Amino acid sequence: MTAVVKPDLVHVRSALFVPGGREGALAKAASLPADMIVVDLEDAVAPDAKRDARAVAAQAIRSGFGGGKQVALRINAADTEWHHGDLDLLDGLPVDYVVLPKVNDGAAIDALNGRIAVPLIPMIETAAAIYAARKIAAMEPVAAMLAGTNDLALDLGVRAGPNREGLELALQQIVLAGAAARKPVFDGVCNVLDDAELLERQCRQGRAYGFTGKTLIHPAQVETANRLFAPDEAELERARALIDAADGGAVRFRGEMIEDLHVIEAKKLLKRARAQP
Repeated sequence: MTAVVKPDLVHVRSALFVPGGREGALAKAASLPADMIVVDLEDAVAPDAKRDARAVAAQAIRSGFGGGKQVALRINAADTEWHHGDLDLLDGLPVDYVVLPKVNDGAAIDALNGRIAVPLIPMIETAAAIYAARKIAAMEPVAAMLAGTNDLALDLGVRAGPNREGLELALQQIVLAGAAARKPVFDGVCNVLDDAELLERQCRQGRAYGFTGKTLIHPAQVETANRLFAPDEAELERARALIDAADGGAVRFRGEMIEDLHVIEAKKLLKRARAQP
């Protein structure tokens, strides 16, 4: 599989799932500031509506979402009756990525070799996938990793607490796998729609863990993810000052010792800020 990965995938802060069968929601997505639109043929579409949803999703994707948004299509898992029909839909469809759910090992990626020429974003949703995450992330067709926190909690038997207690190790394993492969990693969704504080806490936690962006399920969540997965003014001011203070060796800066690695980090942060709309 030869696939082209957009270099700015690493700068995606918000990836919004939009039901593939809902024309109104897909039309609205074009006006939203999400960095990526994930047209969803899996969880967001009822079993008896999946075939009809393909035509709706394809029309929306061909019409485009504007604003330089990246576009992905989440297809149904390989062990479902809808999987091969979803693959057929991809022929000639202008999507940047395919989100592949229920990836437990590298075999799920190998099975698509020769079927599609679009980079893959596998969802890590099971204990088996956590153990295989490093291998999955390193595979050539894989452009990024996505934490499927709902299914992951179910498979692990975890009732995650307010700070996602019980999922910390699994989330960090996904980040480690992505970092080792030098690929972006996207945090799982926040299911609660009327708790802005919870969403903000999850975004801050995800960024602290090393996730590069967050998946979302409602338009109202986009602004928070965009804001918290981007550097704020205080971070930018510190980064500029740190670069100015560095002299190539270890120097004192605002009560800390800094060296080249801190300069590299500061430059990456400034580059990320420049890449945002």
